[in-house]
Amino acid sequence: MLVEFETRNFRSIREPARLSMAKGRGGELAGTNAFASGAAAPAALLRSAAVFGPNGSGKTSLVDALRAMQAIVLRSARDMQQGEPLPVAPFLLDADSRNKPSEFEATFIRDGIRYQYGFAATAARVTEEWLLAFPKGRPQRWIDRKYDRNARSDVWGPMAKLTGPRGGKALWQRATRDNALFLSTAARLNSAQLRPVYEWFARALTVLGPAGGPGGGPPPAPAELLREPPAFRAAVLALLSTADIDADDIALERAAERAAVDARFLHRLPDGSMQPLAWEHEAAGARRLFAYAAPVMRALRHGSVLVADGLHEHLHPQLLRLLVELFQSPATAAANPQLVFTTHDTSVLDRWLLRRDQIWLCERKDRSTRLFPLSDYRPLRDGEDFRRGYLSGRYGALPYVRSMGELHDVLSAGW
Repeated sequence: MLVEFETRNFRSIREPARLSMAKGRGGELAGTNAFASGAAAPAALLRSAAVFGPNGSGKTSLVDALRAMQAIVLRSARDMQQGEPLPVAPFLLDADSRNKPSEFEATFIRDGIRYQYGFAATAARVTEEWLLAFPKGRPQRWIDRKYDRNARSDVWGPMAKLTGPRGGKALWQRATRDNALFLSTAARLNSAQLRPVYEWFARALTVLGPAGGPGGGPPPAPAELLREPPAFRAAVLALLSTADIDADDIALERAAERAAVDARFLHRLPDGSMQPLAWEHEAAGARRLFAYAAPVMRALRHGSVLVADGLHEHLHPQLLRLLVELFQSPATAAANPQLVFTTHDTSVLDRWLLRRDQIWLCERKDRSTRLFPLSDYRPLRDGEDFRRGYLSGRYGALPYVRSMGELHDVLSAGW
């Protein structure tokens, strides 16, 4: 369960940008759109959050920051070599920020325990790392690491509550490379205490790019479906059918010369036979929904977190609404999954679908990204129309379209 994500000095984000999934004040839609966290604080979490804003406002930077954090946790101790650069990108539009580390922090709940984990890093090395755990309500510092520039080495706090085999803590510290996280290193070296934190990033969080795959890559659904039982494939087909996508079955074949898996929809003909169609011959919307089908179903089944950039692309507004409702319906969200997505589709700016604290707005100010919830604005009246208020400019986070006079002058002058 995601409680909060915060990042700073990453791409277009200079000052801290914080997305919170903690339920705020107000009882509207509380029975469907929020659930009990199972921890002392926060008592309730939101099932979904939608991020709106103009092109270039930094919505993708926010998603990419979480993706970068996840990648560093999962890869830094396993796949990366000493000296290999970390995938961070500081804010470059002022001299001070470009020489500072990027920072990431995620607060989440796993097995009833709240964790607050974060780190700061440049491309060359991790400069700070921390982990606070709340197993009994009070914070315990399990990781405390800071880089001392003068000594050119890491300085470790006592980390008294971190347990392990005799000598294990010192071994994990020595094994942690400059460009690796202590969390990842210790988990890889069998720290049972830190393993749940690592596993949250590995199993309870999925971050999808605009094309449906991580970082905008190919859809992950085919490979996942090959590993899942038949009932899971049936659930994917049911989702496609609910969305009025014409597919009677899915054919999956492992490619002979590559690790990928080829997928094709099968369509039943009048004589009862099945006709496959090449992937490129299917409608863009069908392919798009299929790319999301397996990650959505996995999140619904396991109660995990799905983060999607540009969820609306190639999807009818009704299908976007369907996906949001899947995460908020008691019938399909019993495992308490969460959905965080960026979109331009204002049809979901509906007070019957989303609470004010589920709507986040992103805009550029002084050339850097600013992120804030709609709940920062006091409603003008009961039953305020979120969509009308947003499109009228009441909340900001709209593109500023200048006069076309200059463009007319250039075009009329010949080009």
